[in-house]
Amino acid sequence: MTSHEQLRTELREALLQQMDYSREISDEEMYEQIDRLILSTAREQAVPIGERKKLRAELFSSVRQLDVLQCLVDDPGVTEIMVNGPDHIFIEREGRLFRYETNFSDREKLEDVIQQIVAKCNRVVNEASPIVDARLENGSRVNIVLDPIALNGPIITIRRFPEHPITMEKLVELGSVTGYLVKYLGTLVRAGYNIFISGGTGSGKTTFLNALSDSIPADERVITIEDNAELQIRHVPNIVRMEARNANVEGCKEISIRDLIKASLRMRPDRIIVGEVRGSEAIDMVQAMNTGHDGSMSTGHANSAADMLSRLETMILMGMELPLPAIRGQLASGIDIIVHLGRLRDRTRKLLSVSEVTGDIDPASGRIRLRTLFRFRETGTAPDGHVLGEFVREEELYNVGKLQAAGERLPA
Repeated sequence: MTSHEQLRTELREALLQQMDYSREISDEEMYEQIDRLILSTAREQAVPIGERKKLRAELFSSVRQLDVLQCLVDDPGVTEIMVNGPDHIFIEREGRLFRYETNFSDREKLEDVIQQIVAKCNRVVNEASPIVDARLENGSRVNIVLDPIALNGPIITIRRFPEHPITMEKLVELGSVTGYLVKYLGTLVRAGYNIFISGGTGSGKTTFLNALSDSIPADERVITIEDNAELQIRHVPNIVRMEARNANVEGCKEISIRDLIKASLRMRPDRIIVGEVRGSEAIDMVQAMNTGHDGSMSTGHANSAADMLSRLETMILMGMELPLPAIRGQLASGIDIIVHLGRLRDRTRKLLSVSEVTGDIDPASGRIRLRTLFRFRETGTAPDGHVLGEFVREEELYNVGKLQAAGERLPA
């Protein structure tokens, strides 16, 4: 333990001993107590002014916020925070992983931070229920795993989202997509095509879904359903946001994504947006797409557009025993477009393909037919390691019925 960490630990213990637990202490009072404590210590140990400021922020964070994680959560350059026990913290910055030099003072403090996180979003995590998904006040996604599942201590994974939602214009600027494809996909959204976004972990599915939602007409009624509320659709006034809930020891019944999708059908939605499908709720999502809720959207994990259809077949079988031809028929008629995203070797996120689900089944393989409309094709690697490439148009949109019904035209 460095001298700074040791001093911080000593000051924190002294602060906790001085606190009056019989009443509510405001943030201003807390800062005053911290300042008095640091001032008295500085006189004895000649603490530099720069270190005093750092100690002030760290002590306040340790008592009122997320301790050593608070400055990382507040840092817009940090996109991922990974805590592997009290002594190992890693961060992702600009697509690269780094070891963070500061640790938690002890395991007990890490566990206090965990309970603070889950309590604020009405979740419970303990030895009986050691895995939980939660979110921070700024919208960051949190996953927590405790003993006896996590062998090397309590595990926290925080995915931090930008304070301001990333727009399609920003994605064009980053090179993730082209301006033409933005107009193309925006037209399909307005025309009411059901769109599914696939990709691997960290490929930007939720970000892309959020940006694509900007094309939804503002006069429609939209219902969003998520495990943890992350979508930020701000231009639609008639929006209903729902979040799943885990069961807890206090007797609260679990409310799943499936329950919320079924409930949403009675709310007169124009579109239903499910943040991500991971299991048996896939059948409810596809049925909603097949029952007049055109323009619905969702995301899922897969390595390609074809793999996404195969995964959806498996997920539907998890929730309902249906013949495979019947499942494929539901998928073929429900989903119109699959947008596949990926993360390239230079750590950049890219739209890799836009595929159309034609609505018919290949008689030879029995699988749903896909037509690739656009594909990203690599052309080389720049001297700095950046992947070069271009978006290639392969086929024209086949099912244009929704375009014609909506009076929309694809960009020239």
